[in-house]
Amino acid sequence: MRKSLVAIGILSLLGIGACFTLPVVRGPIVAFMLGRGIDAPSEEALRTRYRAAAGYTVEIFADDVPTARFMSFSPGGALLVSQPRQGRILHVLPDGDGDGRSDGTRVLVDGLDRAHGLDFRDGHLYLAETGAVVRVPIADDGPDSIRTDGPVETVVEGIPPGGGHWTRTLRFGPDGGMYVHVGSSCNVCEEEDPRRAAILRYEPDGSGEEIFASGLRNSVGFDWRPGTDELYATDNGRDLLGDDYPPCELNRVERGGFYGWPYANGFGDADPDFGEKAPERVAETIHPVHGFRAHNAPLGIAFLRHPETPEALQGAALVALHGSWNRSTLDGYKVVSLHWQDGAIEERDFLTGFLVDGDVSGRPVDVIEGPDGAIYVSDDYAGAIFRLHRGAATSAAARMPGASSRPSAAPDRDALATLDADTRTNLDQAGAALFASNACGVCHLAQEAEEGVVAKPLEGLAAKYSLETLTAFFLSPTPPMPAFELPEDDRRALAVHLLSRFE
Repeated sequence: MRKSLVAIGILSLLGIGACFTLPVVRGPIVAFMLGRGIDAPSEEALRTRYRAAAGYTVEIFADDVPTARFMSFSPGGALLVSQPRQGRILHVLPDGDGDGRSDGTRVLVDGLDRAHGLDFRDGHLYLAETGAVVRVPIADDGPDSIRTDGPVETVVEGIPPGGGHWTRTLRFGPDGGMYVHVGSSCNVCEEEDPRRAAILRYEPDGSGEEIFASGLRNSVGFDWRPGTDELYATDNGRDLLGDDYPPCELNRVERGGFYGWPYANGFGDADPDFGEKAPERVAETIHPVHGFRAHNAPLGIAFLRHPETPEALQGAALVALHGSWNRSTLDGYKVVSLHWQDGAIEERDFLTGFLVDGDVSGRPVDVIEGPDGAIYVSDDYAGAIFRLHRGAATSAAARMPGASSRPSAAPDRDALATLDADTRTNLDQAGAALFASNACGVCHLAQEAEEGVVAKPLEGLAAKYSLETLTAFFLSPTPPMPAFELPEDDRRALAVHLLSRFE
């Protein structure tokens, strides 16, 4: 299993989720899986592609936020967004000049280990790194003046890090507990650590660790329904069972509940790989309360709470569908609203335009409600934050530059030019040994491919990566590629080998 995961991980460098012939991954998603993004939508694209729910106007609030992931507003109204790849938290400045756009960004916390989820409690900003929870005291004097007020302190250590789902989401519940989701290490397997594919609960000081609920393969987003304190979590179904199966899920999460993975899929179907091994686990699986289309990848979820929420959306939840990477026809790529009606949940489009006729212009990740009732949506492919508000477009709000200020990810020189000949040779040989020991050729070399497997070549890596960016990519790859928990020297050697061999 480990060799297969590593081989699939190397394969994902080209944006292909597995060495099977079933998934088809197109150009924009290849770029995303390589860790690269595109420019934020232009004014014309906003006008012609994007459609918001009735009564809402969609605008770009910030367009220079590469790999923007989860967001949170501080008690004082400051908007923060995580950038796990960069290991930092950004403060997205408010609109001070009235043009409808953020006045820029600044780094609030840096030097983090792939911090993803964030929330506030008792004067501290809590951050979920891939293997720990840390917090930092905050001086929160308003939307434009938040700052740290002391050093970063570790609250929880020893959370299982990395793996195929290496992001960690953190939120405080209405009971005062700190909830952290840890995704599975793989597509489908039996985990050695029971804290994987689970929501954990802690006290704010990090004590009292508890597996609150299990069998949740990748519940990146969760929120509590107002007025009921019921916990709802999105969950991504497993891969490699076809275009339309299994569904992704919305679960009402109960303390001690088991939600199926890896033994059951969807609404209680036995998994073809693991279901027969544990029929009792299939039988005890709690079924989802709503099914999303297969591979739509629901991530962030937010119940609407603002008193001025339009009547049609009162009590609804918004969910960001990140979009499929492993369907022959792309699907998802939008924000939807969920409406509780007569015991059922109805799904409606809220923001579309990220996918038009097979062309992908963005991948929504998180959705939150601002203090003013506006809706904010992060996009880690376009490196943007959208703002949806009621009423007409803000004057000059869509005056965006024609091209992003983000530099191209492609190096403009020999990726290995800084290495002398002996160093390059030694690293190449060490990397070749790693390539062989992890059975990467099973998916990438025609002569080693298993029967029925079409080898996927790796040519062209040197046109996309520098030595530094490829070495770093192994540590924080795009899920579902597992993070390579290798020493930096080994990751560097593997990068040298790949760049030398597949230039």
